[in-house]
Amino acid sequence: MRTADKQIADILVRYGEPFGGNVWRVQGTAVIYHKTLERIAAQAGIAFDPPTLVRAERDEAVILVTGRLPGAKAGTERVEWSIGEALVNVNYRVSGKQAGYVYAMAEKRGKDRVILKLLELHGLVYSEEEADEFRQGHPAAVQAVEDDFDGADPFDAVTEAEADLKRRIDERTSIDAVTDLMLEPETQRTLGQMPPGTRDEVRDYAKARLVALGWPPKKPGRRAA
Repeated sequence: MRTADKQIADILVRYGEPFGGNVWRVQGTAVIYHKTLERIAAQAGIAFDPPTLVRAERDEAVILVTGRLPGAKAGTERVEWSIGEALVNVNYRVSGKQAGYVYAMAEKRGKDRVILKLLELHGLVYSEEEADEFRQGHPAAVQAVEDDFDGADPFDAVTEAEADLKRRIDERTSIDAVTDLMLEPETQRTLGQMPPGTRDEVRDYAKARLVALGWPPKKPGRRAA
């Protein structure tokens, strides 16, 4: 399991959130659900100051967001701030007749960045709202994602086999269940048909799920029984 993934998993477990099912990768970048960050912020007691509008246009919004995390001792707290921005057809794509909610998107992005800073996850994982490719590279998106760049997909497509296996991993609620799934002959055949990079990604995903379920990695020098 990647060291960064282990750091992410350890922090998520602290707030009762599993790595598997909450985090995925787009072009090698770890991405987390906005709703997961909201749940963690509520549990951690993070409070936000009223946002400050830096730029307000019809198709663009830039918002300054400040958040506060209570400290272990009364009267102590950590304070972080960040900028959330959304500009239609630049970093916020709106298709067809869909309305563009630039202010809501800018606020989400700003809050998510502040939460990640307060949790000391900034730089390790990004919010799904950070950019459209993160949101459209969602692991549940089994079919190829539509794009507007001359037919070129700007992010990694998630194959049906990979998405299905990750979903099955997420459905397992015990260490033994995840282990049994990965050892099944059908699973091994599926893994054998995947490119090496994808196969390693699925295995890392399963290991992260095990860690989230409480599986302790072996200590250096410890021999298996």
